[in-house]
Amino acid sequence: MAKQMITPHLWYDREAKEAAEFYVSAFGQNSKIKDISTIHDTPSGSADIVRFDILGHEFMAISAGPLFKINPSISFHVKCKKVEEVDEIWEKLSLGGTVMMELGEYPFSKRYGWIQDKYGVSWQVIYAEGDYLQRIIPVLMFTRDVCGKAEEAINFYASFFPDANAQVLARYAVGEEPDEEGTVKYAQFILDGQEFGAMDSARMHDFKFNEALSLIVNCKDQQEIDYFWDKLSAVPEAEQCGWVKDKYGVSWQIIPENMGELMSKNLEKTTPVMLEMKKIIIEDLKQAAEGE
Repeated sequence: MAKQMITPHLWYDREAKEAAEFYVSAFGQNSKIKDISTIHDTPSGSADIVRFDILGHEFMAISAGPLFKINPSISFHVKCKKVEEVDEIWEKLSLGGTVMMELGEYPFSKRYGWIQDKYGVSWQVIYAEGDYLQRIIPVLMFTRDVCGKAEEAINFYASFFPDANAQVLARYAVGEEPDEEGTVKYAQFILDGQEFGAMDSARMHDFKFNEALSLIVNCKDQQEIDYFWDKLSAVPEAEQCGWVKDKYGVSWQIIPENMGELMSKNLEKTTPVMLEMKKIIIEDLKQAAEGE
């Protein structure tokens, strides 16, 4: 898979390093911790930041206090070429976790299960035939006040990301109440060549999108930061340190692709400057790093 423009980001109270190590162990092949850093004097105190790969797909995690809690509104499809691999991954993820759909045979796959692991992250582990390059697929579930808006949302995202498209693969039919006929049972959308999934769910869920699971957009320059900021930011009060919330409640982080490098040059100076920002201004970080 080519370099990711969009990276899933997980917010933990204090468990980022522990969780990343758990995932690397659970998934094994092509999974590793890439780097760990710590920023100090944040509103939550010192915060560990972990960058890691799962089956070749990049993730980031932060330990930044109990402000937000991960929920199943964004889950991850894990595609497996062998039934035995589904069972192996399921067994490891199940340790201390909560089953959302039992592991078994379903009309769409002869081996599938949905588990929320002990850290709150949801995984849909599935045996999938055919060829595919991307084994981890983030899936957005539109619930409560945004239920029924999945199709609108994926078309919105596909309208401004590069190398993008969106298609509904299955819709709810009559008799599948409480879901409304014609709403999205499952859709696929591509953003900058990366695959994502989406679905509506009218069931009585007690969760919806929040900041605990956000999507980082890694931008090559200030112009790209400005572009995605303007497209995605719909809740001014949610703007902070590169974070925005779109009109469907999904949280994004619009940051330079070399954010880690910019910050690490002089963390003592760059951290307080970054914490005061809403939109990230690359030049201001560079000046802070140089002590200006």
